[in-house]
Amino acid sequence: MSIDDRNVFYENEPNDRPRPQPTPMGRGRSRRRSNWLGTFVAILLLVILTCGVVYVTFFADVHVQRTGNGLLLYFGTRQAQPAETHTVSQSETPAQAETPEADTSSALAAQPAENPPSVEIESSPAAPATPASEDEADGALSLQEIYKKCIGSVVSITASAQSGKSSGTGIVLSADGYLITNHHVIENAQVIAVQTSDDRQFQASIIGSDEASDLAVLKVDATDLQPAEFGDSGKLAVGDRVVAIGDPLGAQLRGTMTSGIVSAINRDLEVNDRTMTLIQTDAALNNGNSGGPLINCYGQVIGINTMKLRSYYSTTAEGLGFAIPMAVAKPILEELMENGYVAGRPAIGISYDTLPLAFRIYYNLPEGVYINAVYDGSDAQAKGVAAGDIITAVNGTRVTSIDELNRVKNQFTAGDSITLTLYNGGSYRDVEVTLIDQATGQ
Repeated sequence: MSIDDRNVFYENEPNDRPRPQPTPMGRGRSRRRSNWLGTFVAILLLVILTCGVVYVTFFADVHVQRTGNGLLLYFGTRQAQPAETHTVSQSETPAQAETPEADTSSALAAQPAENPPSVEIESSPAAPATPASEDEADGALSLQEIYKKCIGSVVSITASAQSGKSSGTGIVLSADGYLITNHHVIENAQVIAVQTSDDRQFQASIIGSDEASDLAVLKVDATDLQPAEFGDSGKLAVGDRVVAIGDPLGAQLRGTMTSGIVSAINRDLEVNDRTMTLIQTDAALNNGNSGGPLINCYGQVIGINTMKLRSYYSTTAEGLGFAIPMAVAKPILEELMENGYVAGRPAIGISYDTLPLAFRIYYNLPEGVYINAVYDGSDAQAKGVAAGDIITAVNGTRVTSIDELNRVKNQFTAGDSITLTLYNGGSYRDVEVTLIDQATGQ
């Protein structure tokens, strides 16, 4: 209660109630001064507490964002940033579609070979303890030796799309032209140019690409490329020395090598509603390093660089880079080369979008995901799911957005059954549907 409130209270009291009288020696003034001081301290603490709540609520934030040049993990204090623009072609739709995975560009698509190469992972001895000098590292290569051994297996990639150009790095998988890179490096590309370390130029086609794992396999018309040697990422330990080779900030700085250590292994980060298990390193990575190799002290590729951490406060957070372990990438890459896609990704067989708040209020609709279309041949169509239905829950878990729906759906695989809670026409119903393969639509 404030001082003013207390005065009002006393004014409303009966006049005949005895009031305390100040005692001699100024005790009444001391009490009044004490009350003012206590009120001031209380107001000050309230202001501090309010500022703290506002800071935590609006400024302490963590985000993972996929950009045209790389995957970025945002954290820390948010400051005003220039708005990022995203150019969408007229054929694109804001709705999330679960159609079978299409080739990134029909002009670039290539059929998987009948006998594609396999990803051979060589035995990697446990790295020696960090030596006081390079000579004490038994069997390990010097930085100069690592660069000389590996630079021929690193290529520069430039992808041209309607929205502009993006650059990245690739790894030579086989002498006959198979290359590894990140999906986000070549996503929506119409033309993909590849430049080798000896300055040869090629145009690449896409054998297969997988957004969920952020991996892609390309093919160029060559017969004498230098394939990389791949190591066992399962033998890594925190503190092992590693290097990264790539094109930070573009091909102008191609062939740049940076060194560091393994900062953490089996680091789980959620990207695009999926959890990726990554190697964390303090080797400097920048936009353009995506798709390049993370190399151990024996000159073996043990990871594929994919992500750089960026902070709202300092624009970039140094010493926080991430790579896909080769043990994780190997089966995905081999499936991409064999089929052109990764089987088993779940899909309901619909296109959908989050209901806007204004739309819900105007039509008095519940929170949920609005179904725009149901695809022919899907189990959802057979079970009576229709355009205009609103998904409000999956297996009893409430969903209010595309992200929440995907997060629940991605816990399952194609062939599993889930129960959709649907709203339409003022009533709810539960429908059990079988998830289809996103790649094949079956």
